[in-house]
Amino acid sequence: MSEPADANDPTRARLFVTAALDTGGDVALDARAAHYLTTVLRLKPGAEIAVFNGRDGEFAAKLVTARKRASALEIGAQRRAQPPEPDVWLLFAPVKRARIDLIAEKATELGVTRLCPVITRRTAVARVNLARLAAIAIEAAEQCERLSVPTVDPPLPLETVLARWPAGRTLLVGDEAGGGRPLGAALADLKPGPWALLVGPEGGFAEAELDALRRFQFVTPVGLGPRVLRADTAVTAALAVVQCLIGDWGHPPRS
Repeated sequence: MSEPADANDPTRARLFVTAALDTGGDVALDARAAHYLTTVLRLKPGAEIAVFNGRDGEFAAKLVTARKRASALEIGAQRRAQPPEPDVWLLFAPVKRARIDLIAEKATELGVTRLCPVITRRTAVARVNLARLAAIAIEAAEQCERLSVPTVDPPLPLETVLARWPAGRTLLVGDEAGGGRPLGAALADLKPGPWALLVGPEGGFAEAELDALRRFQFVTPVGLGPRVLRADTAVTAALAVVQCLIGDWGHPPRS
């Protein structure tokens, strides 16, 4: 959790909560949030912060009770309404801890709505700390002034993910074997609607996996340039391009 660059108060903290938000209401904070406000930031009763829950927008709030395990907020006026967001999923093969943390953080900053670990034939990391990834996503959303937090799914085998794929969602697959269209060209022909990005493991997809992926009509193999990218670099680069060309980077900045 961190403090945003706010035009009116550059020191005001932002906090994600799960409770409903409405002007005049009260919100009891869980131990995580209470510890952050009272121990990390050392805020006292009367301190003002901003809160959001991914549904109701962002509200001004005042800390009325400041205890390590039992803090509460009084909700003030709404500061921002909940905006529509591009429906973006990220599917990725789990990698080592520092890099998977980076994937969760940067994907959140780049507007992903769902984080989906996928087990492929060459995935070297089978266990995923979902609670840690969720915490990283929350902190990233608080820092970047986003008003939602991505969902974190439990890891599933690639075959299971493909078998359950929802109708109408396009899947862009990073094809390091060279069989995909350049990402920018593929995006130019992409139909409007929900989409997802799949980035493979550090060893790349097995040829059989790529063959299977190419047989699905909802799959669009894409190339990410002439260089071999680490998984976390591929995620960041691809999401930046997608958000620039068809995502919310084309919208005017908020006031």
